[in-house]
Amino acid sequence: MKKKKWKMKSKFITAFTITLALVMLTGLFVMFSYLWIVADAEPVSSNIGSTDEMATDRDAVWEPVQENDKYPELPEGEEDTAGNNNYEKDAEEADSVTIAFAGDILFDPDYAMMATMLQRGGDITNGITPELLAEMQSVDIMMVNNEFPYSDRGEPIPEKAFTFRAKPAYVSYLEEMGVDIVSLANNHAYDYGEEALLDTLQTLQNAQIPYVGAGVNIEEASKPVCFDINDMKIAFISATQIERLDNPDTKGATTTSPGVFRCLNGEKLLQTVKEAKEESDFVIVYVHWGTENEEETDWLQEKQAPELVEAGADLIIGDHPHILQRIELIQGVPVIYSLGNFWFNSRPIDTGMVKVTLFDGKLQSFQFIPCLQSNCRTTLLTGQEKARVLDEMRRMSVGVQIDDDGYVTLPDVILPEKNS
Repeated sequence: MKKKKWKMKSKFITAFTITLALVMLTGLFVMFSYLWIVADAEPVSSNIGSTDEMATDRDAVWEPVQENDKYPELPEGEEDTAGNNNYEKDAEEADSVTIAFAGDILFDPDYAMMATMLQRGGDITNGITPELLAEMQSVDIMMVNNEFPYSDRGEPIPEKAFTFRAKPAYVSYLEEMGVDIVSLANNHAYDYGEEALLDTLQTLQNAQIPYVGAGVNIEEASKPVCFDINDMKIAFISATQIERLDNPDTKGATTTSPGVFRCLNGEKLLQTVKEAKEESDFVIVYVHWGTENEEETDWLQEKQAPELVEAGADLIIGDHPHILQRIELIQGVPVIYSLGNFWFNSRPIDTGMVKVTLFDGKLQSFQFIPCLQSNCRTTLLTGQEKARVLDEMRRMSVGVQIDDDGYVTLPDVILPEKNS
């Protein structure tokens, strides 16, 4: 009888031990799965082989910045373009230039947009629809706001609510989007400190993508990028006035330290615009300003926009509020105060691109192209949805005429003929 009881007890202990081991193994599996899928946010797909190859290829283009170096040595045979802010470019047409602008983008895999795209397979068309990509790739110059650093180094700024960082390899997505120039003048370029900002500058240089609005010092951060294209010299300037605190978490560049081009005090920005106007045919100011999630423009935007026009700006593109704001004409110069999020977060939100055409150094057309950010995708709108967003822009932009294709009526300008 005692032997039987011991056998029963032994069986119970064995079963309990096996069950406990299975529970622990399951827990470990769940934990590592979470770290793999969510924390690292690697692509999750039924076609694992192809996405793994994609990730390997992207990682291969990156060479880390060496400690105590502003810029590391480039691979043999590559030219160091640091400080070279003049670029020659070919145009699709022989006598005109098309330029498009979009708002905030985010490649941080710990946030919804990038994580979801990677889970869908990692192809850019899983985040931006092919029709919209075609619009972006069709223009001569495409510009976006790069609202994060590219780096594997640095520490997040203490006590900052949202800090962003992307793998340097993800810079190749910019090329797939047709991006020719990025703005770094924003309140997230310094999220992981000086090391990550320097890595960002080098990553973009290695990818041969010009940047404005940040640099190793104030000279680089404030220096315009110029494109020589179709006998026109087009200058791009970017700055941020959003750092309104006495001790902002995004460092402004100085004569001896890296940072962004801050313009809350606009004197240096206005001087930069004046100098660029003397040397260029057309000056574009891409400025980071306004109040987050507020449709109404604030007094700082309304103060600085006319000053920029007076200084010589031919076009002003705004970002930072994360939503669309109005279009205005100041002495004939178009201003869109905020392009809003372009490919930034998961919430459904109206967005869009601005597309302009230049002829002989003059603005020939200004078109607002309605888009929608929803379900971690950005889509080119058509039909009733396109009309709805254009109606919203008309409601906000009092006194500005916007036709059914998004073209804004400009003074003394004949708009290009549209295909029927």
